[in-house]
Amino acid sequence: MPTLPWTVPNQARPGTEAQVMASRFEVRTLADVPKFFLKSLAAWRQVKSAPGALGASLIAQPLKRTFYTLSAWEDHDALHAYARAEPHRSIMNGLRSTMRDSTFTFWEVPVEQLPIRWDEAKQRLAAEEAKNRG
Repeated sequence: MPTLPWTVPNQARPGTEAQVMASRFEVRTLADVPKFFLKSLAAWRQVKSAPGALGASLIAQPLKRTFYTLSAWEDHDALHAYARAEPHRSIMNGLRSTMRDSTFTFWEVPVEQLPIRWDEAKQRLAAEEAKNRG
């Protein structure tokens, strides 16, 4: 599955900061992959119309049972409003039993640095995983 490219739902206001979130999800079995993938596409559609969403991308690695998300938001409140809104809220609750592992990391950047590169996001996720293990 190719990467879903960085999509810009709303234009950022110049001179402001963006709240960035990267996540890594690993499902328990290969049988869980289709369900997770289909549900992640519904969440992807929601991001594209979410207030305060400044950009998002998704990587699916089905044979590794791993999915990555990367998004940027006007602020913390916009990110949390999206996470609490439907269908995202029900999707995440419904997928809990399929999850083997998940990692989240958050940081801020000037909006002029968007889009965030995947190599930076993956480095931050790896650092967060190492911190949680140690």
